[in-house]
Amino acid sequence: MRALAVEDDPRIARDLVAALTAAGFRVETAGDGETAWFLGDTEDYDLIVLDLGLPQMDGLAVLKRWRTNGRETPVLILSARGTWSERVEGIDAGADDYLPKPFRMEELVARARALVRRSAGRGGAVQEVGGLVIDTTRMSVTLNGRPVGLSALEYRLVAFLALQPGKVTPPSELLEHLYGDDDAREANALEALVARIRRKVGTGVIGTRRGFGYFLEEGLDLDGGPAR
Repeated sequence: MRALAVEDDPRIARDLVAALTAAGFRVETAGDGETAWFLGDTEDYDLIVLDLGLPQMDGLAVLKRWRTNGRETPVLILSARGTWSERVEGIDAGADDYLPKPFRMEELVARARALVRRSAGRGGAVQEVGGLVIDTTRMSVTLNGRPVGLSALEYRLVAFLALQPGKVTPPSELLEHLYGDDDAREANALEALVARIRRKVGTGVIGTRRGFGYFLEEGLDLDGGPAR
């Protein structure tokens, strides 16, 4: 899952990156409103954490521009402005949630996960696709009751596909969510990653529609293959 953390305080920004990365997000940062507006308007994120007190352009102005341009990415506002009227203003501008400063990173991560789940139409922390169970709180995966040992990158790929079971996701979209703007954004890197996951969960879990992309199979038998 790909996240944008918009915060002009370097210490808080570092803490946000560390906490969200540990929670399975691929995190990019912006320290001012202009940069945040451009990134949020031209890139696809699963979540944006947005501070309101930004240089160059206020966070509310950034959010209003995104919403005016039809950008529907879930946005979690952070702000030292804690009055109820300012919270209402943020929600009215298009925010999906509001967390006043100071806050605990554990709460931020919980809210971030909930926003991503809700945006995908899923309310619970545990997602089931066929025999595959993804616990987004524990960041664990089981297949037909058996634990599957996945690396952080492998987990992110499975968790992202699980948000949209049955939907074919193009390689370009997966690469963007997994690697962001890194040099590793190459099709062969994705193919190698999928191959490693298939060796761990079986060939029938991640399906391929040639020329279109990858998807999670919704019907799995006890051996991890397609249900018959």
